[in-house]
Amino acid sequence: MTTTRLTPAQLAPAWLLEQGEDIVPIPGTASIAHLEQNVAAASVRLSADELASIGDAFPPGVAAGDRYADMSLLNR
Repeated sequence: MTTTRLTPAQLAPAWLLEQGEDIVPIPGTASIAHLEQNVAAASVRLSADELASIGDAFPPGVAAGDRYADMSLLNR
């Protein structure tokens, strides 16, 4: 599979699979179509240049913040 036709949902597990044998993506799915996209991501091979571009766009530590929104104001 060429990387030019990837969905974001395919790129994420493809990138994870390139991070080493000790990393295993666990995608969720809500439909057969999503399952098929997840399976197709396993055949994606990212080049060194593509991995470097992704690393430049999303360096370690760039994603920060709480996983869930603060809902304490709703519990009054």
